[in-house]
Amino acid sequence: MNRLSLKESLFLGFCAVFIVFGRAAFRLHLSVPGHAMFFTIFFLILARGCVPAWFAATLTSLLAGVAAVLLGLGKGGPLILAKFVLPGVVIDVGAALAPGMFQSYALCVLVAAAASSTKSLETYVVDVLLGMDKSVMIRHVLLEGVSAIPFGIAGGLLVPPVIRKLKSYGVI
Repeated sequence: MNRLSLKESLFLGFCAVFIVFGRAAFRLHLSVPGHAMFFTIFFLILARGCVPAWFAATLTSLLAGVAAVLLGLGKGGPLILAKFVLPGVVIDVGAALAPGMFQSYALCVLVAAAASSTKSLETYVVDVLLGMDKSVMIRHVLLEGVSAIPFGIAGGLLVPPVIRKLKSYGVI
């Protein structure tokens, strides 16, 4: 933690706040599952792309998850934290495996799809805890996971041009 500068820490905090604001704004029931992944994935990849620490996305997602738990966003109770942390971990792992990810649309799409697919894991855990029937559970997990991926990909596609602009202006 002490390796982060004040500027980097503030940037991660702002990204976490924007994730929570995005989730709160999309609390309106739009009848489109997975739509909140757009802002989540965008700000997590942006945080990792702007702050070179290997744990930047995980820290941002942890901050956003704690804020969401404290504000009572969602229906999962403490499991809400997993909704936020799992995509952050996937993004950090993706950035470690592909360092040039933030300049490549294809790599951002791949990592965004992988991070968005963690929604299906979280849905599976909740459905198991609720004791849902297996056939209904499989359909629900597939629907939630598959519908979150396009929104995550859309959020991931916005990252390379934003990072290019930030670098050209000397912000990062």
